[in-house]
Amino acid sequence: MTETSRRVLVTGADTFWGARILRALEGDAAIEMLLGLTSSAAAGTFERARLVCTEPTYSALRGVVCSSQVDTVIHPAMIVGSVHASGHEIHEANVISTMNLLAAAGTSGSSVRHLVVKSSSLVYGSTREDPATFSEETPRSDVPRTDVERSLVEAEGLVDDFAHDNPSATVALLRVADVLGAHIVTSITKNLSRPMCPCVGGFDPLVQFVHEDDVVRAVELATRHRLAGTFNVAGPGRLPWSEVAAICKTRRLPLPPVRPALAMAPLARLGIFDFPPELDALLRYGRGMDTSRLVAAGFEYRYTSVGAVQSFAHRLLHPARSARAPLSAGTAPPPRPRSRGTPAPGRRRGPRREP
Repeated sequence: MTETSRRVLVTGADTFWGARILRALEGDAAIEMLLGLTSSAAAGTFERARLVCTEPTYSALRGVVCSSQVDTVIHPAMIVGSVHASGHEIHEANVISTMNLLAAAGTSGSSVRHLVVKSSSLVYGSTREDPATFSEETPRSDVPRTDVERSLVEAEGLVDDFAHDNPSATVALLRVADVLGAHIVTSITKNLSRPMCPCVGGFDPLVQFVHEDDVVRAVELATRHRLAGTFNVAGPGRLPWSEVAAICKTRRLPLPPVRPALAMAPLARLGIFDFPPELDALLRYGRGMDTSRLVAAGFEYRYTSVGAVQSFAHRLLHPARSARAPLSAGTAPPPRPRSRGTPAPGRRRGPRREP
């Protein structure tokens, strides 16, 4: 089914991904109503999208869904990094808010017929026993060990329950690899932007990235074509962490393989490096994902994994071309691109932190 959804609700309008997706969908004339859900007055302004400021409780979300009669809900607002969020905040955002949203979307008489959820490759984990490439059906080889991983796995379980309880609705779950780009700020982008970046001594894992523009385009595709199922979203190919550091012209700082977070703690407290728990396993064993299912659904990547790194490194080498300073989560979203095409890497604006 390729008919564009007519009435769309996007959560997290005050977050990086919510704002980017709203701005992308504003250019689609076939969408007659576009709502952005926010719990913060710090959300930016939009040309067509209307913002609804409310708390993510079931009663409030049910009121929004029922009164607006939206047929599509896009939920990109889950937290995938633990540096700036406590375990409680992560659980509230990823599990409780998702549970309330799905309950509202599945309430009796709901008009919602399509759900798009942005998740993360963190649900696969990263251990020495894992396969070189995860397909969408590959199970975790161990129990989730971090707050972020536990919350994402639980949230995906809620999405599966929604799909089972609402067979008339199509549900697309996008598992997104680590993201690089000109606007986004994550622990990885911050580390790669410094003269030295951490690595775990004795390990040089193969890693996979996706460009922020391709993530937005994947959400657009899932929305417009009403995709159903789970899809990995990652740039084709992988490369060693040492090569990533070389492309970004940063030197690797080896950490002891036993309890590296303990050795990094003083530097992390000073803000010199970011080393959240979820980064430890990645810098040991890496992670790769099979993306053939999304390609078969009609998606064409504009950036390979190496291309995403090179584009990000180009911004690092030409900082004067960035028109804005880095933005924190919850501040105004990045400006609309000048055209619908992919901007030249040197013309991307300053980064913004991913939730």
